[in-house]
Amino acid sequence: MCELLGFSASQPTEINTLVSEFFSHGKDNPHGWGMMSSGGMCKRCERSDTSLELKKLVKKLPPQKSYLGHIRFATVGSIKNENCHPFCAKDITGRCWTLIHNGTIYSASKLIPFVHHQSGDTDSERLFLYLMQLLDKAQKEKPLDEYHRCELIDDFVRDLSPRNKLNLMIFDGELLYIHKNMKQTMKYRQHGAGVIFSTNALDDAEWKDVPTAQLLVYKDGKLIFEGKRHDAVFVPTLQYINANDAMHI
Repeated sequence: MCELLGFSASQPTEINTLVSEFFSHGKDNPHGWGMMSSGGMCKRCERSDTSLELKKLVKKLPPQKSYLGHIRFATVGSIKNENCHPFCAKDITGRCWTLIHNGTIYSASKLIPFVHHQSGDTDSERLFLYLMQLLDKAQKEKPLDEYHRCELIDDFVRDLSPRNKLNLMIFDGELLYIHKNMKQTMKYRQHGAGVIFSTNALDDAEWKDVPTAQLLVYKDGKLIFEGKRHDAVFVPTLQYINANDAMHI
């Protein structure tokens, strides 16, 4: 499956070693890589562990306050650059949003109209376009403040989690939104002035499991918002079950 990496800190922090380890997993996720850093966004349709361009970028990566990384295993959509993550766009207020996704959208009729507007052919891009539509609709009269952005994303993940695997990270230029609804598929630990999230542990330090079926929002490395717990826990063979039942699996 794809792998996700996210970082949020109060001050620029060196993360090169962890980022390098993350992108070394390209053998199992050979269909593309992407990153969002203080230098902007870059993504390519090639293996991350053999990409000379990526190795140079990681080596020269300056200390970061915010970072997203993605390596792709194609499940929906062809193998091409347009289908690599992250997906980025500005809302009507000029705020830039970035999304990376690990999962499959099995049930979401709301995303069907975006087939005709996307650059690639993945469900992840349609998910992102739908989110941007929700943001623009909500901000037609005035921009959303920090709290109401958190509420909108919380509603978004709770609405789309049933019957779908919705492990994702979203960055809005200030806040890092973290969500998973499949058990044992995302971990985190403190790192320097911040907190780092990854699909898999990246070193021998103690990593903790990210809570399942609940949105977490971080600003400058600090947890500022916890969403409502929901019931749509994804199980690969069953697609999803009630969160209470999942505790016994």
